[in-house]
Amino acid sequence: MPSTGDAEIRLSSALPVSAAQAWERVTTPEGIDHELGPLLSMTMPPGLRGRSLADAQELVGLPLGRARLLLLGVLPVEHDEMTLVRVDAGRGFHERSSMRLLRRWEHERTVEPRGAAMCVVHDRLVLEPRRGVPLPVARRVTAALFAHRHRRLRGWAADVAA
Repeated sequence: MPSTGDAEIRLSSALPVSAAQAWERVTTPEGIDHELGPLLSMTMPPGLRGRSLADAQELVGLPLGRARLLLLGVLPVEHDEMTLVRVDAGRGFHERSSMRLLRRWEHERTVEPRGAAMCVVHDRLVLEPRRGVPLPVARRVTAALFAHRHRRLRGWAADVAA
């Protein structure tokens, strides 16, 4: 639950693909980069290089290192000191980090099956900006970024279903 200096953001998207297809996509570097693209991309922290979140259960609770957010794939604009709090294979993950602009960043993503060829992806974000970063600005930027991610995710799913 967020405290006074935190913001919580929730988004959900119904996708015309199976939960297994969505899970496979949203836990891979390729899927993450597609959601962030075309303006941003993200490197994987050293602890996740060569893997996806789906096969990282033994890394829960361990610092994974720094992931970088890159503008246009080259210019570092932020970094994420990532730790996995939970990985429920095929269902969801919870990641906790700190960033240059955010003292605390939590991202929980769940994939909820809705029959054989439909699912809902839920994102819950909690952020606490560092001193000097206005909470309303951090909230608006994060909400816009994840709205973009969900649009890209829905577009991918529509292409797969077609």
